[in-house]
Amino acid sequence: MRAIGCSAFLGRASRPARRNLSMSMLERSGGVGEEKSALSKFAGHGRSLSSSRVTSAAPLRSAATAASPSAPPAEVELPTNDNDPSLLRIRHTSAHVMAMAVQKVFPEAQVTIGPWIDNGFYYDFYFPDTVDEEGNAVPGRKLVDGDLKKIKKAMDKIIKAKLPIHREDVSREEAAARIAAINEPFKKEILDSIPSDDISIYHIGDEWWDLCAGPHVESTGDLAPKAIALQNVAGAYWRGDEKREMLQRIYATAWKDPKQLKAYKKLREEAKKRDHRLLGKKLDLFSIQEDAGGGLVFWHPKGSTMRRKIEDFWREAHIENGYDIVFTPHIANIDLWKTSGHFDFYEEGMFDQMDVEGQEYQIRPMNCPFHCLMYKDDLRSYRDLPIRWAELGTVYRYERSGTLHGLMRVRGFTQDDAHVFCLPDQLQDEIVAVLDLFETILSRFGFNKYDVMLSTRPEKSVGSDEIWEAATSALAGALAVKKWNYQINEGDGAFYGPKIDLKIKDAIGRTWQCSTVQCDFNLPVRFGLEYITADNTKAQPIMLHRAIFGSIERFFGILVENCAGDFPLWLAPVQLILLPVTDSVQDYCTEVKKKAAKRGIRVEIDRGNERLAKQIRNAEQARVPLIGVVGVKELESRKIALRSKKLGDLGLHGIEDLLDEIERCDENAVEMELMGEKPPKPEPVAEEK
Repeated sequence: MRAIGCSAFLGRASRPARRNLSMSMLERSGGVGEEKSALSKFAGHGRSLSSSRVTSAAPLRSAATAASPSAPPAEVELPTNDNDPSLLRIRHTSAHVMAMAVQKVFPEAQVTIGPWIDNGFYYDFYFPDTVDEEGNAVPGRKLVDGDLKKIKKAMDKIIKAKLPIHREDVSREEAAARIAAINEPFKKEILDSIPSDDISIYHIGDEWWDLCAGPHVESTGDLAPKAIALQNVAGAYWRGDEKREMLQRIYATAWKDPKQLKAYKKLREEAKKRDHRLLGKKLDLFSIQEDAGGGLVFWHPKGSTMRRKIEDFWREAHIENGYDIVFTPHIANIDLWKTSGHFDFYEEGMFDQMDVEGQEYQIRPMNCPFHCLMYKDDLRSYRDLPIRWAELGTVYRYERSGTLHGLMRVRGFTQDDAHVFCLPDQLQDEIVAVLDLFETILSRFGFNKYDVMLSTRPEKSVGSDEIWEAATSALAGALAVKKWNYQINEGDGAFYGPKIDLKIKDAIGRTWQCSTVQCDFNLPVRFGLEYITADNTKAQPIMLHRAIFGSIERFFGILVENCAGDFPLWLAPVQLILLPVTDSVQDYCTEVKKKAAKRGIRVEIDRGNERLAKQIRNAEQARVPLIGVVGVKELESRKIALRSKKLGDLGLHGIEDLLDEIERCDENAVEMELMGEKPPKPEPVAEEK
């Protein structure tokens, strides 16, 4: 009988092994159940991956909403681990069955952890070096896609056998003895990391057992073999440590019936088409230059134009809502990070320090301590509060190379950071205002559907019961004012305060963790932040951390995938491309471009020599929203024959009328609707005899 251990038993003890690991295409782009980095959990509003503990409560659609006309039609609503407990059991048991099958096909395999994730599950295996019959060393096996067919076939046999699944509780000593008997060293490490002496084992028939806390289905026969698919193999270091063994991970998905699996596969194919890394290169938006180092983003001119539009709108919205925009340094003395607590708790997520005249300086991993220093720089009165400071602050965090992924996980990124310092009786109103701003900004980019989570006090926390209750009540009260439905995640708040998280839904139904607002009882104490009360005594302000995008880079990646590269007119890097039919209209096209530039409208001219049909095709492939065909008649009439990528032929427009309309669309973030005059049909030409 073989034994393994799965992460359901381990809970948080297994998190280090789940951070530094490769993911499949959909899981990378869809937000799988990988754990947040330590600094993301501490800061609360860095770019973070969705946690498997806090997933969408609403069904995941296999197709798009109206947010993207290019998305496929909705067919089957896919359940999630959170809203369908039976699905979670199916995936957990499927992971065990897969591990059992792997060890049947490859007896030398050692099994480590195998958690369920948002879209299925994975398992990590170690294949040690072996010796053949002649005593020659044989390197450890490298799994290939062909091996997945053998493993799936073995799984189907296990499912067909309808083996019962039952739980057994054993002592720590008994579990250690059983693990030693079958030589599973990784399981011994896992057993040693479990704080409790209550050890449970789940058996599949009498052939195989697993360290596990459940839950599971009652029999392997409860699984539908045609609703399970093995997807791909990836690499992963044990415990996320490059100095430890390289494991081989098998990603898989499991559903309740074949129809759900079919819908999921369609969704996965659509996600591949929308991969921001592919579109970013195709549309010349950004790149990751490995010669400069992994996880560092180079913004190309077109991507930079879009980023500037995003940031300009962000700044304008904040100023309109009573925020002051601030700028802070990129490095600081290491003592600042010791005061804030980042160095003591999360040094592993920070880059090494640099020597500056005998003192250690740290490149910043977040912006919060800088804002605290600015607050402390002056004596504050209760009349000064609330104070709202916002910053697009670039930060740098150490991420292992195996975790880096396009724009979704990088080493240098810009947080759309803000902090609010307020009085206790201002707290709920300030949270409502933050949620209003979330709505204003996210809707501008087409995100109007959210999953909302309220996370409460964890076991380990700072602050009194009274202040936790008041802050949690203020968060819940703000949600009530907004009339938003939300899910409560008991004990999932930060150690320094409760929080609200928003997951936005994209055009194909995936959810992405973006916006957050968090109460902080820790930094005001650490930095000694105070204000003078109405009775002339000193008190500590309430501090709110708040981010809307999370990071510019990650939000940009989400936006690219949501739009599939077909950006709205106001955001497109090139809004209008002019196609001169003849050289005699080149000067006219240049004149139009100059007039547009003075209004901030982005126009390009295709000066190539291709036929008109090819020029139009090139413009459509470049995802340009508006195409203007310019010939001699357009020059003489001072008009442009306009075509919209989304709406088709829009007729003839005068230059000023056209620029006015594009400017209106740009200011209001809407698509063009104004129809011009239809060009007359050409006279029939008699053929020469």
